[in-house]
This record gives sequence, structure tokens and C-alpha cells, in this order.
Amino acid sequence: MMLRFLIAAAVLGGLLFGPPSPAAAREMEDMNIAVLRTIDKISARTSTFEVPVGKTVKFGSSLFIKARACRQASPMEKQESAAFLQIWERKPDEEKSHWVFSGWMFASNPSLSAMDHPVYDVWVIDCKNSVTSEKSQEFSSEKTPEGNPATAPAAAPAQEAPEPEGD
Repeated sequence: MMLRFLIAAAVLGGLLFGPPSPAAAREMEDMNIAVLRTIDKISARTSTFEVPVGKTVKFGSSLFIKARACRQASPMEKQESAAFLQIWERKPDEEKSHWVFSGWMFASNPSLSAMDHPVYDVWVIDCKNSVTSEKSQEFSSEKTPEGNPATAPAAAPAQEAPEPEGD
């Protein structure tokens, strides 16, 4: 008798309150500027600069960074910024570029999707909609490298640079 009562209560509770709702996806707003911080591990020099979405900048002597997207959580959510970056390297003595990183980087957890490079590190700091830096940025016409960026490992003042060949 008690077992029937417990089963009936569980069924009635399920009908009244319904199944648990799935976690809501976080709403992210598209921004047009990615704020990045870089470090040259040899000189220990750090730089913070802004990269407009769709533009390519050169860092150091051989690294090129292109911001493909930058998103920020709505003000009502926990603070989070994420940028989809494509990073490649073309050494001065080499004609072809090669992929170093292609993927999302998160400001709140840089190690979640980090770039692996022996000399440079890059982190996302923020995403925003207006340029606040007084430094003028020079953008690059460097072409993206040939090949699939999915094969890339998952990591000086900025200036414009050519993309490696092929998209």
C-alpha cells in the first residue's frame, strides 16, 4: 500500500513540475574588436593590443594573428569573452607560412584552448565594440597559410601582415 502511494506521488510530482529543464545556452553578443595580450618568452616583453574582427596583425618578427570573431556574454551573465583566432607563422628565411593555432580562446580560462609556440604566447583579454587604444594599428595583407587550419596545434607592437595562402 505504501509503495503504491510513493509511486503515485512520484508520478503526480512529475506531471505537475515536469522534467527538469535543460541548461540554457549562454547568450553571447558579437563584438568587432578583440583585445589580446601577447608575450615574447625570450625578451619577456608583453604587449596588449586591439585587433578588429577580420583584420590581421603581425606580432614579433614572424607571427600573424587574425581575429575571425569576438563574442562577449551579455551584461546580465557572468563576465566572459571569447575570440576565434587564426594564428600562423612565416619565418623571415622561409617562403611559406604554417599554422600555429586556429580556434576559440576564452578570456576566463586561457589554458582551455591555448596556443603552443616556443617563443610567443597569445591570450584573449576582452571583446568590445570600439577602439580605445591611442596607438594606431597597422594591418597586414599577409595571406592565411595553405591547408586545413584544423591541423594547427590547439596557442612587438602589432602591425598588419599578409595572411598565409589559402583559406
